[in-house]
Formats: sequence, C-alpha cells, structure tokens
Amino acid sequence: MRRFTDDRDDRTADEIWLLEHHPVYTQGQGCCTIPSGHTEIPIVHSDRGGQITYHGPGQLVAYVLIDLRRLRTGVKSMVHMLEQSVIDFLVDLSLPAERISGAPGVYVGGKKISALGLRVRRGASYHGLSLNVDMDLGPYTAIDPCGYRDLDVTQLKDLGVPMPIEKVRRDLAQRIINKLSD
Repeated sequence: MRRFTDDRDDRTADEIWLLEHHPVYTQGQGCCTIPSGHTEIPIVHSDRGGQITYHGPGQLVAYVLIDLRRLRTGVKSMVHMLEQSVIDFLVDLSLPAERISGAPGVYVGGKKISALGLRVRRGASYHGLSLNVDMDLGPYTAIDPCGYRDLDVTQLKDLGVPMPIEKVRRDLAQRIINKLSD
C-alpha cells in the first residue's frame, strides 16, 4: 500500500483491495498496548491511525487507495463515507447499525462490527476498514479493541446473518464505489 501510494501520480487509478488476513494484531500509530494472551498471533506495527485491532480469516478487510485531492475530499469526509457504506450495507440486512461519537467504526447494539483506520500520504489514502463476518472473535479478548476497554465486538454470523464472505465482498465493494461516486 505504501509503495502503491508513493509511486502513484495524477493518472494512477484509485483501487480498493478486498481480502482476508491470516491471524494478526495490528497496532496503529496511537497504540502503546501489547496483547495479553494469544501470543502465537503476530503483532504488526502499522502506520495507520488508531489503536490496536485484530484481523483474521472470516473478516473482510477493504484497503482504500484513493486520491483524496482528485476526489476533492478530506480525511474526515472519507472516514464518514466509509462508515456510511458499512452502515447502509448493514441496514439493508435489517441490522440497526450506527456510529458512536468519538469512536470511529460501525456498531450494532453497542458492539463494534467494523473497525476503521486510515493513513493519508501525498494526498492519498491507504489502509481502510474491516468488517467482521464469520470469524473467531476470541483474539479480541486479549486486547482493548481500538483502544477501548471492555468494548464488545460482534459479527454478522452472531447477529443472525450467515452470509458468505464472497457476497459480503461484492455487496460492500459496490456500496463503497457508489459512495465514492456520489
């Protein structure tokens, strides 16, 4: 992502990378905590914003490599747009998704289902968001997710939405593309 961002110019097309990670804790620039337990899971220091989170199989990660200057938007608007893409996706699944003031990401019933952390360099964003679909949530117990003590996390499966991750990938990507086009 960094290389892509550093190498891009005015003609470089924006990209969205959709993937799943092997189990990993990532620590953003604002993080200074170390996970307790689950020591077999690697810890990666990241240059994105935010604190610590967990990524693993069954979680969709969307990296948004977007030229914010060309889009004529700022980082706060980009964060809002990404959150709204997830909210719209979840509301269409009849899930009461919402933002919580001062806590980036998306929540259902006060539990975090989508984390968000961006980095902007040379006027372009990278990193992005994650959406818990059908994964092992156990590794979250070793951390304060996104720096919040006692923050519960949830996933589509536990909310009664057993959706294949490929369908989530297609539908959420389309939501993000639509929001970027607005």
